[in-house]
Amino acid sequence: MEPMTMNLKILLPFQVFANLQGVKRIVAETLQGSFGLLPHRLDCTAALAPGILIYETENGNVVYLAVDEGILVKTGTEVLVSVRNAIGGAELGNLHKTITEQYMNLDEHEKKVRSVMAKLELGFIRRFEELRKNK
Repeated sequence: MEPMTMNLKILLPFQVFANLQGVKRIVAETLQGSFGLLPHRLDCTAALAPGILIYETENGNVVYLAVDEGILVKTGTEVLVSVRNAIGGAELGNLHKTITEQYMNLDEHEKKVRSVMAKLELGFIRRFEELRKNK
């Protein structure tokens, strides 16, 4: 008899976001569009695009998660999703607002980090050149 549910594990770079059993279906977004997973689907791997990941539990609850880019691997009844960031706990209507706010702040933070790194790299190159000239 074929299994009726899957196990879903969602990993972030530094923690396990969710480890769920009894998942009936999963819908994920790739650059080519959305696709669904059921327990009997063949094993597969997919590159995920930032978007909404949907899963339904055995008791009929449908959960919506905002996920950043990452990868999905399905092997038998095990589904592993590894993404850079995930946001849950919000209703679908509020999820878009939450995503926008969090990712906008992240983009600003990334710009600042890149600027600091560029300055550090430039300073290193200048000092290296000074050492090279003084030899």
